[in-house]
Amino acid sequence: MTKKTLLVLALAAVTGMAQAEDTLKKIKDSGSVTMGVRESSGALSYTLGDGKFVGYHVEICENVLRDVRKQLGMSALAVKYQPVTSQNRIPLVQNGTVDIECGSTTNNATRQKDVAFAVTTFVEEVRILVKANSGITAIAQLNGKNVATTTGTTSVQTLRKNERATGVDFKEVFGKDHADSFLLLESGRADAFVMDGAILAGLTAKSKNPADFKVVGEVLSVEPIAIMIRKDDPAFKKAVDDSIKAQMKSGDIAKTWNKWFEQPIPPTNTKVGMAPNENTKHAWANPNDKPAEDYAKK
Repeated sequence: MTKKTLLVLALAAVTGMAQAEDTLKKIKDSGSVTMGVRESSGALSYTLGDGKFVGYHVEICENVLRDVRKQLGMSALAVKYQPVTSQNRIPLVQNGTVDIECGSTTNNATRQKDVAFAVTTFVEEVRILVKANSGITAIAQLNGKNVATTTGTTSVQTLRKNERATGVDFKEVFGKDHADSFLLLESGRADAFVMDGAILAGLTAKSKNPADFKVVGEVLSVEPIAIMIRKDDPAFKKAVDDSIKAQMKSGDIAKTWNKWFEQPIPPTNTKVGMAPNENTKHAWANPNDKPAEDYAKK
């Protein structure tokens, strides 16, 4: 073995160790933690500009980090907000840039090979958003149409797999983020936008004319949305899960939901107007980190 090969192997071992890093130790030693956030994931996670991020998942994560700070006996903890996209969120968690990702990520079996998920905080239903005057009410009417989706998300694959989509030939147009995909629909470059219902509701509520849009058709899939952390770090996962379970048990998570989905929210003070669905309430009452595949079996 050459010296160069040995060096490469040594470096690989070091990076491997860094990936399986003890996040709690990292947080305590550095006095800071990096939270992955989304810029336009409806009321789950979005920006108010000037580096300020808010939303249902952002607030749950802030509560988690407050509990972690107490657990570690720290008087202060600096929280850094790192915007992530659908494409880079998993690599940034894996490589240690982001310690806890608080966006709108579906927990599925494929992703569980690369990262870990906290207990499910929201069970999403993938839906179709169209212009209210489009006449589109079902999947079959998407034949020959342009369907917007956000790069790096699973929604259009879900649409294609739906039994009602058999023989329906549509063209995908990609937005770089959810706001961009909504703009494709709003500007007429897309006839429909397939995405998580909460994201569609949030973007519609913040649009110039919310009445111009409507969610149509059947629920395409049911997906557990969860906070994402590094794999193989059981101590940090337990700390995150324990905090979320406590928020569920105390009823705080339901209050957080009400604040972001059923009350007027900044910057426009409009309501998303979405009550928690039965699947979400079940996940609060029975905390678990089951992937989407387990929901599909029902």
